[in-house]
Amino acid sequence: MAFWHDELLADPDFVRLLASRTLAMLARGFAPVAIAFGVLGLPGGNATTLSLVLAAEMIPLLIFLLPGGVLGDRYSRPTVIGVGAILALIGLSALTVMFLTGWGPLWALCLAAVLDGTSGALSWPAFNGIIPDIVPSERFQRGNALLSMGASTARLFGLIAGGAVVVLMGPGWAVACAALMFAVTAVIAFQLPHRKTGLAGATESPWRQLADGWQEFRSRQWLWVVVVQWALMMLAMQAFIGVLGPVLANEELGGAGAWAPFTAAEGFGALLGVVIAMVWHPQRPILVGTLACLLAGAPAVLLGISAPFGLVLVTAVLNGLGFELFGVLWMTALQTEVPPEALSRVGAYDALGSLLFTPVGLVLAGPMILVWGLHPALIACGVFMIVIVAAALLSPDVRTLRLQAPATQ
Repeated sequence: MAFWHDELLADPDFVRLLASRTLAMLARGFAPVAIAFGVLGLPGGNATTLSLVLAAEMIPLLIFLLPGGVLGDRYSRPTVIGVGAILALIGLSALTVMFLTGWGPLWALCLAAVLDGTSGALSWPAFNGIIPDIVPSERFQRGNALLSMGASTARLFGLIAGGAVVVLMGPGWAVACAALMFAVTAVIAFQLPHRKTGLAGATESPWRQLADGWQEFRSRQWLWVVVVQWALMMLAMQAFIGVLGPVLANEELGGAGAWAPFTAAEGFGALLGVVIAMVWHPQRPILVGTLACLLAGAPAVLLGISAPFGLVLVTAVLNGLGFELFGVLWMTALQTEVPPEALSRVGAYDALGSLLFTPVGLVLAGPMILVWGLHPALIACGVFMIVIVAAALLSPDVRTLRLQAPATQ
């Protein structure tokens, strides 16, 4: 079926969901570069200030993910998504004013960052949970692929366009663009169908609902094994992407411009992964998705042994493809295997587990360079990622899970 004749794209509710999620991801692509340069451009702004602001964004994201999952299963998901977008709008609007006026005390910057981080904690679980409310079960994988294509394209365009707006107009206006996108996201989100089916309801204790969500999470071996795998893999991935790779590019490859093709190659691979996910429906999706991520550490290893950069870019494309294919298959498995009334909570445990150790990787990267040297640190990171992904395949459930209702798309 041609992309532009897809039945889902003829459904107004799905189009609204696609538009709201794509706009939110576009805003998330715009914001990081703009916030970084905006903070550094303020009077007294420095690396320490930026670190505190980023921490103020990350900490509430981690703290409120689980409560956000409860809210997403307990109340109207469009409302939760809309409120999350409004929090981001308020936080980014405050940053816009500070960047444009040059008045930015640390407490105000951190407060705005807290609102932005809390926004993600509310919106992400609700976005995960609302998909079965709108997409028929036999169309889950197709719907996830379309949503992933929008998100991947938005992320890539947001990073490029956000950087261009920062250069041409300044970080304040780039953050203002992101705030405007969240305003539109909120408007669209409130127009999504407010369905009571698939919700846990508001009569049970939130603590009981949180515990029930944990039981749903831990009772599925394939689920918690893969989340542990990603938690450890992201620790090493953040060290590589956030510190080790850029340091190597700066010292040996000619600077930041040499690192941009790596990011672009991963983005291109992600689009290829989505296209594959639209037409391929493997019988064992978790096995296929995990195998698709086996090359996660290859770019780090190749850079560590000083392999040709062209070969590194090839593995970056394959990684982007594998990660995005995994993401579509993973979301389809969650939506098929997890009860709809628990989906936001399980999604919150998934997101929290996957993000939990990312700050640790950033902290450890510097000492690894000092103790081992840059190239050995890159090789160690890459090998660690490959071993962790391979270890997940030891789980029988990861290797054998077949969806209860195979897609017939």
